[in-house]
Amino acid sequence: MTWWEAAVLGLVQGLTEFLPISSSAHLRIVGQLLPGGEDPGAAFTAITQIGTETAVLLYFRKDIVRIVRAWWGALRGRDGTTWRDRLGAHDADARLAWWIALGSVPIVVLGLLFEDSIKGPFRNLYVVAAMLAVFAVFLGIADRVGAKRRPLEKLTGRHAVLFGFAQAMALVPGVSRSGGTITAGLLMGYTREAAARYSFLLAIPAVLGSGVQQLVTSLDDFGSAGTPGLGVTVLATVIAFAVGYVVIIWFLRIVSAYSYLPFVVYRLVLAAVVVGLLLTGVLEPLAGADA
Repeated sequence: MTWWEAAVLGLVQGLTEFLPISSSAHLRIVGQLLPGGEDPGAAFTAITQIGTETAVLLYFRKDIVRIVRAWWGALRGRDGTTWRDRLGAHDADARLAWWIALGSVPIVVLGLLFEDSIKGPFRNLYVVAAMLAVFAVFLGIADRVGAKRRPLEKLTGRHAVLFGFAQAMALVPGVSRSGGTITAGLLMGYTREAAARYSFLLAIPAVLGSGVQQLVTSLDDFGSAGTPGLGVTVLATVIAFAVGYVVIIWFLRIVSAYSYLPFVVYRLVLAAVVVGLLLTGVLEPLAGADA
């Protein structure tokens, strides 16, 4: 992978991570269309997501500090000494911390169980195209029929688990982490803004954990045949951080005022384009780093 190809992929990651259009699918597709013609791989994708999640940490830093303080205070017995008190019965922020932890369990468990598939068969572009189309329909239905009344403060443990399983579906490129969680949130009656904000917060432990794990386990592989080097990976990650921060600001400003229909249409068009490129031989179902 060349430096400019890494810059392009970092830009793609930053532009698409927080939109309900699947950043991993875009990296998979764009990577093969670049002159190198390779799938950048699951490890490269996970590591560049550290950049975008760092943008989340920066943007939501005040919220995160408030949530952690509330959680620690409740855990220490500030609001009472019963187990309900310590789990945040009197503080929505303290409960949110527990719900983020609970909602992170499905993606960790399923990520470990299906690790080989995530790095191999799930990256087949026919699978990617199918997921882009199927979850476009789900997102469109959810945005149309969802009540959009429930604020994030009304999040429950059961809903946290359902959000978690929705996020875990994004282990398959094409689903979209934000798209899956937002779709689930809308179907459960949450407002567009509440679903989007929770999808960002819920992704922090899972994405950072996955990225760091991939970084540590891939240190000896960087630069080997078919694997992006450490330098280009760092460049892509830095660009993803800068672009991702701008996208967060933009997305949260428009999400409460407009529907998700443009993203639904975009996903369907992209799925059709990918199938067309596959049938004409421009793209191969599996190619490159993790083929």
